[in-house]
Amino acid sequence: VSKQVLEQVLRELPPLCTAEQQFIEKFFQLSQDATELQVLEVSVRTMSSPVPLVSPPFSLIHASAGTVGLEEPTTQLLSEIFSCLEPELRGFLEVCSKVHPFSCLQVLVTLSDSIFEMLGSSSTLRSSFLNTVLGNMRFLAKSRFNKCIETLCKEIEEAKMPSKMKDRILPSVSLFEEFVNFSEEVFRTARQRGDLHEAHLRLASSVFSSINSLSSANLKVNTDMVMMENFHHIHCFLCQKKIHCLEGKKREAKQKYSEHMEKYVKYLGQPLEKLNHFFEGVKARVAQGVKEEEVSFQLAYSKQELRKVIEKYPGKEVKGALETLYRKIHKDLSPEENLLPVVWHAMEQEFIRQYQEFEDLIQHCYAGSGIAMDFTMEELLSYFNSITLSN
Repeated sequence: VSKQVLEQVLRELPPLCTAEQQFIEKFFQLSQDATELQVLEVSVRTMSSPVPLVSPPFSLIHASAGTVGLEEPTTQLLSEIFSCLEPELRGFLEVCSKVHPFSCLQVLVTLSDSIFEMLGSSSTLRSSFLNTVLGNMRFLAKSRFNKCIETLCKEIEEAKMPSKMKDRILPSVSLFEEFVNFSEEVFRTARQRGDLHEAHLRLASSVFSSINSLSSANLKVNTDMVMMENFHHIHCFLCQKKIHCLEGKKREAKQKYSEHMEKYVKYLGQPLEKLNHFFEGVKARVAQGVKEEEVSFQLAYSKQELRKVIEKYPGKEVKGALETLYRKIHKDLSPEENLLPVVWHAMEQEFIRQYQEFEDLIQHCYAGSGIAMDFTMEELLSYFNSITLSN
């Protein structure tokens, strides 16, 4: 409603001001200086600061050679005739700001489009007075917009983690999506998007900072899992929106999502815990300078100790451990993100990597011992395939 009212007001103002300007110039035999109009237009285009409408007394107005100002007779008379216009517009902007927290976006777009439409008009009777008023309103709307973004960034960065992580997508991420969806709709037909691009980048940085701060949060669920899901969610959202200025953030979100998935998989990948622990010890001895062929002569890493550990992981036990792991992942992950197949595949790749590493260490450090894992690579792959198909 506020958008429609503002658009209607902005449509009706130019004809009114132009008609009044024509009458004044004709009645008082005044003329608008072309150079002055050009300076006014540049001032409005840059929007660097509001232009004061207050002018000195009419009898004191004298433009010196080489200087151009707003204190020309037509502008002063229009300022006096329409003295209530700027206060009324300011009051309307106040009302708009109370209607919706993001209403400043709509006001900014509507004012900017109106100003550029007026400046692009072929009419030679553009009102420098109206340019100035709308320029001041645009400056005010831009200040409100900047304040809105600043407040939103602070709210995102300081958002508290939910006590119970029922919904894996963090409030800060949802708030960012809400703003992007709303702003994209508002700026859909806007002539300029520079202000919005800057805001999107600031908010995206705040959201990333908010997610990264989870690493120090006291969550009852795995932190890497939550970070993985939230960065994945943002990546999918940005892929859908296709916002050019956020392409870098989209790539960063994908990278972060991959990093935390890798950490989450490593956190999960311990069904063969004792084997992992044993071979970590073997690698540590080699790193300390022990020759590979001499590792088996150390008491804790003898052939006998290796056989004992391998006996704890027959094929049947490994498959059972993987089934338990699948159920855990299924329980951990939120169905909305649909990451279960991706994580499970990454889990399979991690197990293959571990299995190959174990075999290599046995071949190099226990050569000729005849020791081998209780299950083959083909059997390991069949375990994963069976679990995937049965679920």
